[in-house]
Amino acid sequence: MKAFECKMCGACCYGEGGIFLTGEEQVRIAGFLGISVEHFVHEYCETRNRRLYLKVGLDKFCIFYDQEKRCLIHSVKPQRCILWPYYPAIVGDEETWEQAKNGCPGINPDVSFDDFVKEAGK
Repeated sequence: MKAFECKMCGACCYGEGGIFLTGEEQVRIAGFLGISVEHFVHEYCETRNRRLYLKVGLDKFCIFYDQEKRCLIHSVKPQRCILWPYYPAIVGDEETWEQAKNGCPGINPDVSFDDFVKEAGK
């Protein structure tokens, strides 16, 4: 039984993002969009705490999340997005995992925390 299977519901794409980008991710996403890295950074990113983050739209979803089409950059999404929900804070704390499980329909409610942690280690 899988601990997590993405439903592409957008729950993890909502909110003032914590999706920071590496230089490699900037190049990859800009290439996918067919624009320069400079244009990508100017149009889709913001600097906070000396890091470059993806912006959120007026609806508070990631700028690349569309309610109907879902993730518009899914094939080149940042590592932080790929890692979800296996963030160290979630894998390392059962209470945080419970909160994530309540907000993410992709986390199997029938899987134990221990099984979730084991799947994270694969």
